[in-house]
Order: sequence, then structure tokens, then C-alpha cells
Amino acid sequence: MAEPLLIVREVSKHFPIRRPFARPLWVRAVDKVSFTVDAGETLAIVGESGCGKSTLGRVVQRLIEPSGGAVNFDGTDVFALGGRGLRRLRQRMQMIFQDPYASLNPRMTVGALLAEPLTLHALAPRREIRDRVSALLDLVGLSPAYAARYPHEFSGGQRQRIGIARALAVEPRLIVGDEPVSALDVCIQAQIINLLRDLQDRLGLTYVVIAHDLTVVKHMSNRVAVMYLGRIVETAPTRELFGDPRHPYTRALLSAIPLPDPSRRQRPQLLQGDVPNPADPPPGCHLQTRCPYVRERCRSETPPLVDDGGHAVACHFWRELPSAKPLLGVHRATPSYQKRLDAMARRRTVKATAT
Repeated sequence: MAEPLLIVREVSKHFPIRRPFARPLWVRAVDKVSFTVDAGETLAIVGESGCGKSTLGRVVQRLIEPSGGAVNFDGTDVFALGGRGLRRLRQRMQMIFQDPYASLNPRMTVGALLAEPLTLHALAPRREIRDRVSALLDLVGLSPAYAARYPHEFSGGQRQRIGIARALAVEPRLIVGDEPVSALDVCIQAQIINLLRDLQDRLGLTYVVIAHDLTVVKHMSNRVAVMYLGRIVETAPTRELFGDPRHPYTRALLSAIPLPDPSRRQRPQLLQGDVPNPADPPPGCHLQTRCPYVRERCRSETPPLVDDGGHAVACHFWRELPSAKPLLGVHRATPSYQKRLDAMARRRTVKATAT
């Protein structure tokens, strides 16, 4: 069996909060997170805002320095690199940022933006750069004539395509997408998702996608890792996680997805209250202050992430939880919405005939 392309072991990132005349508090943005990603796979990392998803993605890329742990990418210890080694790593690991405008230099043309990584990494002689830029634009569905324009002349979806082209310029193996479609309209989101999937098939790319929109995750990922207050609480193949969520927090996230069919009953909301202060999280299970199934053990003992046949969950009592089916919208209200529509149509027909 092939070794995973990316191996993350016990990675942590803590930020200090300075206080006058007192010891600093530490925000455990990422707290001993471990996961693996196989070549050609898409792993989605999901959770509420502030749970540490984006910080984790930047730590894996060494865009910010870790507080502990280890990351192995394609046989290379990422945290041990420095100088030239880290620069070579940048060629194999790239990032797509959330804001497609802020991530592009407004003073540079699109052609210059795409040529810059080619020049920095000496990937093409000067006479070939223009052709490479044209090929990159064509690869992401843009006209090569756009190379002479500036970022402000494009829509959000087009700017995100330019950001994707810039990431692809150095021919990476792994791309970390930090909510790459969250700033776009829904119809444009679908186009970008289809583009990313097509590029993965054509170029053999591996993705780590950070997202909070579970509907996007469902259509894009092979596996999902759910984060809460800096910890991963559940990982599973996408289909299995959406069909059989085991952790109470995962169930709460799925229950919050709006249902497009009005004939379905309103899902119950599982969690109460606000997210705890990340600088002073509760002991034991971090979810204990909001979990409807909390017990005494949860308040004192941190649940480990235990693998059960490829589906890992960090909950002491997940086997004893009630069925998740009522939370997934699998039952319909009676009479169904379609039946009501049919009845209304029949009434309109009868009324029109009578008049």
C-alpha cells in the first residue's frame, strides 16, 4: 500500500494574548491535530468559524510557524526545512486563498502575476514565459488575451480562476484551498468546483479544502475531517459521514443545513449556547458545555480520536447516541409538498372551468 502523500502528526499552533502585569494567555488555535491525505485525494476540513481550520492549513504549508508536531509531505519533513529547502517545497505545495482580490497584487497585470512564480522558480526561459502564461489562462477557462488586464477588471469568479492559475504555474502536487468558493455567488461556486475537480483529474492533484459550507464539501471531497475548537472530532469518507454522523457536533452541523424542500420537517437544533472562549476552553471534551448528551466523564476526560474501520470519532459515548436519521431530513411531512401543489392545481382547474 502506497504511503500517504501528506502526513500530519500532533500538529499544534498556540497564539499568545499579551496582558499587562500578568502572564499571557494562550489560544490553542490548533491542538494536536493528526490526519493523512493520499495522492489524488480530496480531504475537506470543516467546522465553525474560529475553530482553527485556516490556521491548520497555513501551518501545514509553513506559512506560519507551528508550536509543535510534525508534517511529512512526500517523504520530506516540512518543519525541518529552511532556506532553499523551504523554497523548493513551495513549488510542490501551493495555496488558493479565500479572497480572490486581496490575494492578487492590483499593481500587476494578470500576465505578470502568472509569470512571477515561473521566474522565481526558474521553471521556464524568458522566451517561453508568454506561451506558458497563455496556456495557464486557457487551462482555467480564460482567454489568453486577458494577460494584459489588471485584477480589478475581472469579476470575483474570474479572479479566483486567475488565483488557481497562479497556484498551478509551478506544477504542484498538493493544493490547500482556504474556502476557495465562499466569497462567490452560488452559480459561480458550482463552476469553480467543477473546474477544480476537472483539474484534479487532468493533472493528478491532491487537495486539502478548508470550508464551512457542507453542501460544497459533499460534492467535492473524498473524506471529511470535522474540527471543533482546534481539535478534530470526526473523520470519515464523505458519503459515510453524511449518512452516519457519529459525533454530536457533526450531527449539529448537518442538522443546520437548510432544506430546499418545504415538505420536509424542520430539523431540531442540537447545540445550545455559544462557542467557549478559545483562550480558556472547558476541560475534558470541549463540546461538553453545548452537548445535549453530556455526562460526567465528558467533563473530566478528553476523548481520543478512535478509528473504527476508517471512521474515526472523538466521543466517549458515540455508540449510545440515538439514531441520526431524524437529523438528516430523511422523513417527510404529510401531506407532502408535491401533493399540496397538485391539490392547488386541481382547485384552480375546477375554478377556471366553473367560471
